Parts: sequence; structure tokens; C-alpha cells
Amino acid sequence: MARKPAAQADSKSKSEPVHTKIFVLDTNVLMHDPTSLYRFEEHDVYLPIMVLEELDNNKKGMSEISRNARQATRSLDEIVSSFENGIDAGIPLEAPSKKLASGRLFVQTEAIAADLPAALPTSKFDNQILAVVIHLQRRHPKRQVILVSKDINMRIKARALGLEAQDYFNDKVLEDTDLLYTGMRELSADFWDKHGQGMESWKQDSRTKYRVKGPLSSHMLVNEFLYIEDDPSFAAIVRNVSGKTAEFETLVDYTHPKNSIWGITARNREQNFALNLLMNPEIDFITLLGQAGTGKTLLTIAAGLTQVLESKLYAEIIMTRVTVPVGEDIGFLPGTEEEKMTPWMGALEDNLDVLNKTDDQAGDWGRAATMDLIRSRIKIKSLNFMRGRTFLNKYLIIDEAQNLTPKQMKTLITRAGPGTKVVCLGNIAQIDTPYLTEGSSGLTYVVDRFKGWDHSGHITLQRGERSRLADHAAEVL
Repeated sequence: MARKPAAQADSKSKSEPVHTKIFVLDTNVLMHDPTSLYRFEEHDVYLPIMVLEELDNNKKGMSEISRNARQATRSLDEIVSSFENGIDAGIPLEAPSKKLASGRLFVQTEAIAADLPAALPTSKFDNQILAVVIHLQRRHPKRQVILVSKDINMRIKARALGLEAQDYFNDKVLEDTDLLYTGMRELSADFWDKHGQGMESWKQDSRTKYRVKGPLSSHMLVNEFLYIEDDPSFAAIVRNVSGKTAEFETLVDYTHPKNSIWGITARNREQNFALNLLMNPEIDFITLLGQAGTGKTLLTIAAGLTQVLESKLYAEIIMTRVTVPVGEDIGFLPGTEEEKMTPWMGALEDNLDVLNKTDDQAGDWGRAATMDLIRSRIKIKSLNFMRGRTFLNKYLIIDEAQNLTPKQMKTLITRAGPGTKVVCLGNIAQIDTPYLTEGSSGLTYVVDRFKGWDHSGHITLQRGERSRLADHAAEVL
């Protein structure tokens, strides 16, 4: 998907001269995306002096915001120092941005009188930035001057003063998360009538394979699941797409007890699709989305234990998650890295209890021995110590992945060495990180970027299977 610039030039008739826009950046845009200077294509970017002041105030510390402030400052230094002429006329961004942007960068070089309503104190940085926007609007009456800010209140204030203001859209994968790839496609009841001509079908390794041609084939993605609502017996996964020809094959039916995974069977269509991905050694990267109680963690751990302890495909399971508290933080925790992470891993303990009770034949002693064996093969790791590591033949589970930024997600996924499978679990409706939204979450980002790759798969689980109380609460609260 092409990345959307923060704003796009208005289409005008050829006879009318096209005036490029001037974007005034708020500090939080640079601290959110240090490369934002290069994201405005042919338009000019203007930085008020207060933005540099705020970057300076936020540069100390080890937080993501501090790191971004330092990176933005370094980028500005490179741009300004590489331009030998005076910066009053603007610095061309084409060379520093490697032709990503063709506009100019302007930095405030003169004192601007604060022409603001008396109710707005001029001592506040935000209000001084608004004064700069008013000044630019008067100086360039024929050009569109737009304030770009991640701060909602700042945008409301700007609009109240009659100024144009926008959010920074460049990092948003989708405007509407309802459009996010679900990993499956419902076929119409007349699919075989429209695509049956010249269809080929054959058996391979107890699976039925189909090769079909037709208008829908070119829209299919590799590893996308297909189903027909009126025909519950048909479910398939796309294996290859070439022009208007698509190949797909039938699935293993994990709803049947004979195909149970660690005593667990799929309770609905989406869970069956998820287990087909989790149990496929050819798929290295899996994302499972779904609200609370859809079975994301249970299915993932059951598949992991089967492939670690029974088929020995992976050496061990590594589980990690972002430690963002839902309520007030409880402070420091004693112990080793694993002991500190234990309170965050309640979901793991709950699911292990369920999996340990699936064997009706084993007594209490047998269950205790199994639990010890399971615990010896599951390692709990903190995200803070992931940089520089490489995981070989591991089954890596990233829980609560909706709280990760795209940059953190990249850091984690690139830890995977040969033979490692990475599974990301999350619910984008439950983001606890203050600066992330459904559209800019790292989980949304990877779902969109990995779709259609031969070795990745995604499923959005839709039906809650926890309890009638949990289902009703998710619906009405």
C-alpha cells in the first residue's frame, strides 16, 4: 500500500498556477516521527523557533520520545550544515531526503509579534507556534498554510482561530481499521459456476488441490483462507496466485477430535484457520487478532507445546509482552528477569492450567510432572533486553502486540534466526500505550505489510469462546 503523505496537492486546472502548501510542524510530530521533515513531497516545511526549544528540552533521557528528539535534532543539523547559503530563502530538501521530498525547509529566523487573542498567554510554546501560523498566513495570502500537530487540543485551538490544522497521517497504515486485512475471504455461492470452466483438481498428501481461473483469482492473496458460508464442508487456503490463475488446497480439519492439538480442538471456523497456520512449518510469521476470549493465546501455546515437545520442530517457546499497566503502576518488582515478568504473564499461567487438564487419563502426579516439563520449555523474556539477540529454532510468542510501535515490532521480528517461528497476538481495540491508535499500532502495521508473503499468515478471530458472561460483556460494555 502506498504511504499517504500528510496532505496532498489540490488538483487544479493547468491554466491556474499551482501554489504549494506550507506545513508548520508542531514539536510532537518530530518526536513521533523524526523523518517527518521528508514526508511532505513537493510542499514546504516551516519550523518555528519554539519547536527547536522544545526538542532541546526533551532530548535527555532513554525514552522513545527522547531518542526521537535527538534523532530529529541530528537530522536538522545535517540539513542545515550541508547548506552553505543563507537559510532565510529555505533549504532544498531534495538532496538530504534522497529525492523523497522536493520542497524547502524554512526555520524561523526573525522575531514574530504575537498577534493572538488576549485570553491566550504568549508565554506558552503552543500559542507562540499559533502566532507563527497567523504570521505566515498573512505573509503568503495565496498559499495554504497548515499546522500539523499530533496534539488534539492544539488543532482545536488552531481551528477556533480560523487556522487550518491537520493530524500527521503518514504513519497511519489505515484510516479505518474495519478495512484491515482479515486473512480470509468469503466466496459467493455461485463461485464454482463462474470459475469452474477449465478448473483442474488433484490429490496431493491427502489434500485436494484446485487450480482455477476467473475474475476473482487475481484479487486473492497467498495464504488467504477461502470459505463458502452455505457450504461448511469447503475451506481452503490460497497457495499460489499468478495473473488470473489461483491455486488453493483444502485444510486439515482441527475441529475433529482425531486432529486435536494437545487435547484442544478448534471450536469455530476462524480457530480452525488459525491452527492450520500455527501447525504449518512453512509459515514463519503469524498474526492473530481478536477480542478477549477468542482463543488466541490458548491455540498458540497448544500448537507451540505440540511442536516443541512432540514433533521437536522447535527447541523451546519464548514468550514476551509489553509491560504497560492497565491501572496505576505497582512500582518495582523483586527477583530475576523471569520473576519480574511473572506477574505480567497471568495469561500464560491460565492457559497452561487449561492445557494441563486436557489429559483425562493422567492423575495428579502425572499432571504435576507434565507441568514441570512444560515450564522447563517455556522461557519468559522482557522486551527491554531483546536488542542484539538472535533466536535459533525458537517458537517466539509476542503477546499484547497492539501496544508496540512499528519500530519496536521491527526490532522484535528481526531477532528471528533460522528455524524460528514468530507469532504476534493482540486486540487493537485494547491499546494501553498513550501515544498509539488503532491505525498507527505496530500490530496493524505488520498485518498490512506482511499480507500476501509466502511465509506469513494472518487471521482475525471473531467469535468469543471464553464464557457467555465474557461474550455478553464484550458486546454490551
